[in-house]
Amino acid sequence: MIRRAHVGAEIFDGDVLHDGKALLIDDGTVRGICSVSDLPEGCEVNEHDGGTLMPGFVDLQVNGGGGVMFNDETSLDGLSAIAEAHASTGTRALLPTLITDTADRTRLAVDAVEQAIAASVPGIIGLHLEGPHLSLERKGAHDPALIRKMETEDEDLLISAAARLPNLMVTVAPESVTIDQIARMAHAGVIVSLGHTDCRMDTAVAAFDAGARCVTHLFNAMSQIGNREPGLVGATLSAGGVFAGLIADDIHVHAETMRVALSAKKGPGEIFLVTDAMSTVGSRIVEFELNGRRVLRQDGRLTLEDGTLAGADLEMIRALRVVVGRVGVSKAQALRMATGAAAKCLRNPLCAGHLLGGPVSNVVHLHSDMARAEAL
Repeated sequence: MIRRAHVGAEIFDGDVLHDGKALLIDDGTVRGICSVSDLPEGCEVNEHDGGTLMPGFVDLQVNGGGGVMFNDETSLDGLSAIAEAHASTGTRALLPTLITDTADRTRLAVDAVEQAIAASVPGIIGLHLEGPHLSLERKGAHDPALIRKMETEDEDLLISAAARLPNLMVTVAPESVTIDQIARMAHAGVIVSLGHTDCRMDTAVAAFDAGARCVTHLFNAMSQIGNREPGLVGATLSAGGVFAGLIADDIHVHAETMRVALSAKKGPGEIFLVTDAMSTVGSRIVEFELNGRRVLRQDGRLTLEDGTLAGADLEMIRALRVVVGRVGVSKAQALRMATGAAAKCLRNPLCAGHLLGGPVSNVVHLHSDMARAEAL
């Protein structure tokens, strides 16, 4: 048995930030955290010059990367390219996300993710289907021609996919699904997330009661808090068991709005970070196509030609810097939002988001300036 100890860096275990400790690794598995003064006899010691040893980022909304959009390359090769691009930025677990598309494309996405998991493609832990059962009024950059209500065949496909995949997240709008459909999907293991909806608070609460347990990119493409109608945002912040993804680029959501939401959110459901990343991550492309429409990349934002935001030009490490530097959350809270909180939303985290008991390949070294996250 090979025993190594990593010292000289803070250690974040997915929940707690430890200082003055050592990370113990035996035969490629993280075995424990101990005081530097209590290192096991005979272990090999690796010294680090500051920074943080932590689980790799967990991103539950990844549309593309490495110049590839999942909608365009819905295959094992496409997933491998996307996962590799995000791994280079510190992400070790992700849900490739299919944006509103046809039923045939949805089937391809399920098959591709199942193949990727069977082939042990690093980082692929399930699938996120964002649409097509959304609201036209809150469609965002989704193709309105493909948005539709959920039929029996759609529900059957999703329930079958949930049995085949460790994690299946499906973003739906209450306008396009029924409460009974939400309940049946949740019972079958689908992680039902509300998004792209103009629903009222009472409708959202009914969906939560039926089994929806997440909200997709909080504040964006949804009903907002008003003085007489709290909308989905209000329902999310006041619901104790509901998780919510947040695009923390200071473009999709203002830093002060993020600060208010984090102060207001009731537990145990948590707000976690997502990138909503498109094909631009890990590439220098300046434009690409989404369902036949041009998406332009400029000044850190992605838009359709009419100015509508179309995903995000964002890496998880930059989201960390935003929530620490502009929103003002603690480093420990920010790291949890990028790891343990997201993993807690999953049905089967597959060792993602936490250190202990996981493989050393999941561990990254975050530099002190939070500019790089590299393999251990």
